[in-house]
Amino acid sequence: MSFQLGIEYYKSGKFEDALVIFNQLIKNDQSQSSYFLYRGRILSRMGKTENALEDFDQIIALEPYNTDFIADRAVVLHLLNRNEEALAEFDRAANLDPNNPYRYSSRAFFKDRIGDLQGAIEDYEKAIELDPEDAVAYNNKGLVEEKLGYKQKSKKSFEKADELVGYNAPETKETKAPQTEAPTPLPKIENKQPNSLSFEFFFRTLKGVFKDATTRKEFIQFLKKPFGGPKNS
Repeated sequence: MSFQLGIEYYKSGKFEDALVIFNQLIKNDQSQSSYFLYRGRILSRMGKTENALEDFDQIIALEPYNTDFIADRAVVLHLLNRNEEALAEFDRAANLDPNNPYRYSSRAFFKDRIGDLQGAIEDYEKAIELDPEDAVAYNNKGLVEEKLGYKQKSKKSFEKADELVGYNAPETKETKAPQTEAPTPLPKIENKQPNSLSFEFFFRTLKGVFKDATTRKEFIQFLKKPFGGPKNS
């Protein structure tokens, strides 16, 4: 059984085949956190989130101070609607890694999902304090501010995000800030997509967006693009 082959199966969506490999790898060696990590992800993609949590529990037992694993476990708890426990894990990750802006951006994103909008803004502001070039944090803060009716604050946040990525609105200033109906990954994932896609979004898209500057810029440019041309409302 090959670890690399298991990853290839996982990435290509062959989850049953990947699961067979990681089950065997774990049977042979229960000391490798990476085995449990990928099996947990596979199980989540298969909709077996409770089983996935057991693997993330084992990962934390093996590496109790690994903040990436702690945050990953928080996501699984969130997908199980165990949000108080999830928040405690996001808090623990931030406390262990207080100078990492990703800790605050990811917790802010979670807080937005559960309706703690003021808490989300505070975390985005902390992320921006640590990384003033984080265009996504500015953009997402603007979206939360818009939800709260803070029009001037949201406008400034959107403008700062535009400035950081070099975005120019196609027409008037009024079209520059995203409108209320503009695509935002959070509500669409939460309300209309199954847990498997939410898991994929958190563990791939979210990490890439918040951790990598180039991906952040591409993501902002993606949000600014019209979907299928102008809407006729």
